[in-house]
Amino acid sequence: MTGQRLGPDTLRGLFLFEALDDDQLGWLAEHGRVATAGAGSTLFTEGEPATGFFLLLSGTMSMRRTVRGDVLEVNRTDQRGSYAGATQAYLSHDVPPDYAASVVAITDIEVLELPAGEFGAQLREWFPMATHLLEGLFFGMRSSQELVGQRERLLALGQLSAGLTHELNNPAAAAGRATEALRDRVSAMRHKLAALASGRLDPDVLSRLTDRQEEAVRRVATAPALTSLAASDREGELVDWLKDHSIVQADDLAEAMVQADLDVAFLDAVAAAIPAEHLEGAVRWIGYTVDTELLMNEIADAVRRVSALVADAKQYSQLDRSSHQDVDLHALLDSTLVMLGKDAKGGVTVVKDYDRDLPAVPAYGAELNQVWTNLITNALDAMAGEGTLTIRTGRDGETAVVAIGDTGPGVPTELRQRVFEPFFTTKAVGEGTGLGLDISYRIVVQRHGGDLRLRSAPGDTWFEVRLPLVAAPPSE
Repeated sequence: MTGQRLGPDTLRGLFLFEALDDDQLGWLAEHGRVATAGAGSTLFTEGEPATGFFLLLSGTMSMRRTVRGDVLEVNRTDQRGSYAGATQAYLSHDVPPDYAASVVAITDIEVLELPAGEFGAQLREWFPMATHLLEGLFFGMRSSQELVGQRERLLALGQLSAGLTHELNNPAAAAGRATEALRDRVSAMRHKLAALASGRLDPDVLSRLTDRQEEAVRRVATAPALTSLAASDREGELVDWLKDHSIVQADDLAEAMVQADLDVAFLDAVAAAIPAEHLEGAVRWIGYTVDTELLMNEIADAVRRVSALVADAKQYSQLDRSSHQDVDLHALLDSTLVMLGKDAKGGVTVVKDYDRDLPAVPAYGAELNQVWTNLITNALDAMAGEGTLTIRTGRDGETAVVAIGDTGPGVPTELRQRVFEPFFTTKAVGEGTGLGLDISYRIVVQRHGGDLRLRSAPGDTWFEVRLPLVAAPPSE
């Protein structure tokens, strides 16, 4: 701290004070003090009481904010007269507000410091109407942003919940149906086994039948996928064999046996091992065995699908990840598509044109998923249930490129320059907040040092996200 004062003429050279009169400049000259800070030192810290209003006289300073534990540089300037600190000093406060950010000296800096309380009181005395208007604007905008921000978060949460519950419903319902059917098959198998046993099968015969049962179980586990024609041909052969051996409901039995990779040769082996009077009971017992194995496979598949959906939800929300790390853009995009799957169905065709050689990108994964959600939702809304959604990835030098395209009507030329403005929306009243693209732009450009571009023609609209493949070096 030097404690030096600046004269009125010098103060008039600062753009913030150039329109003040001599008395006002005299007050500033009396109350302002010149302070210095060495390179790397902190002028003031985010969260501490805002006791000073600072104007940069020389050097370079950096404004930084802490977001989820990470320090983010939001601005860096060497412009003489740039100001920071108690920028809300003009507001009437019972308790002084805290600094909204920290300021660090990049080089040795010299600043003019004004005491926030006295400066704020003087501003209210000099400009009463202006401070009233600014106060109303400040509190009105803050209230509006809080309400809209809450709505955005609720909409995003509702969208995530709706997409996830819709996708979870299918495997959960399949598992429920398979469990009920399995209970019936196991009950029938118990009764059939009791019927076979009551016929006093020779132990050797029962052992051979059990061997055939075990073989059927093994075949279910390794059954290949057949073409429709091959499956139809085999089913016809099995139906003929079953009818030739006077076994009723042959069609139902044959269908399950085809899925289990059983054939006529297998049934011949069963017939050779079992007395003719027990053949139908033995074949049905094996049929129930096949059914139970297929149903257990169906339940296992449903459980895997549920687990995969939960994994996609975790990938989407990045709940188990550090906030900034190298991320797979394709995994993020895929998880977002799963969460939005309900909305992307109907008459919409989804085309994924991925460059699988694209390396991982240093990024905030959860925030990029918010970008994908906003852009994909906008594309789906534009197409109104009919069209093609294309997601393309690629590399341009040291930049990863994600392009999201739709075949909707396009964005009119006169609106293209406004789509990234806060609160601007082309949707009907009540259908959009106008913050989606603004938030996306700030995440891509300010948070990641990338770029977000729009090009649009009727039937061919693209939002292009460009992200650096190399993380920017931390500010010094």
